[in-house]
Amino acid sequence: MIKLNVNGQAKEVDVDPATPILWVVRENLKMPGTKFGCGIAQCGACTVHLDGQPIRSCSTPISAAEGKAITTIEGIAGEDGTLHKVQQAWIAAQVPQCGYCQSGQIMAATALLEKNPQPTDAQIDAAMAGNVCRCGMYNRIRQAIKAAAGRSATQESVA
Repeated sequence: MIKLNVNGQAKEVDVDPATPILWVVRENLKMPGTKFGCGIAQCGACTVHLDGQPIRSCSTPISAAEGKAITTIEGIAGEDGTLHKVQQAWIAAQVPQCGYCQSGQIMAATALLEKNPQPTDAQIDAAMAGNVCRCGMYNRIRQAIKAAAGRSATQESVA
């Protein structure tokens, strides 16, 4: 049995320690918000937080999460169901088109803002560079991150 902390709750799973976090979260814990994209840690659709750091859950074994905190897209909203400020900004900016990459994008953006509440445009671009959006919504993603940071969508900043 592997003991986990997922979205603030203690969980135990009986899986091979090499099983990727993605599959444990989706299949064993029935939290389908984290998506499978490429399977080789290149697209970011599977991004979750491990002790606050964004990681690719498709290539990180569940054994790496034992004794650490996993946060998934299901875990960033408030306990009362209030959406996280990044989720609210995503909706306001109408970011999603197909929506497939959005949970990973939101998790990457959330990690960025927790580490750096007022990122510059260059810092936003650097933090989000590994997350692929096939619909090309990068301008709206940046706009939503700026809104969540309390910046005007048109306000530019220097790195």
